Amino acid sequence: MTRPRLVTGARLRYDDVREEHLLLVPEGVVRLNPPAAEVLGLCDGERSLDDIVGALSARYAGVDVRDDVLELVDAMAQRGLVVDAA
Repeated sequence: MTRPRLVTGARLRYDDVREEHLLLVPEGVVRLNPPAAEVLGLCDGERSLDDIVGALSARYAGVDVRDDVLELVDAMAQRGLVVDAA
């Protein structure tokens, strides 16, 4: 996958009542932890995986997040929630 994006119809939301991040999909809801929501928020079809990793590494003072980002994007792709925009 080169330029990940959320599948058509999916939306990221924050539920103020439950204080949790959600990925709303036509078939239901996926509860997300804050880092997963942050990664998926960057999956806009414009940024490459390297761009996403770079942006997150910059936010977290150079922490190596590559493996975590790749693992999350791969898991979401396997569930059909993230697709390649390229």
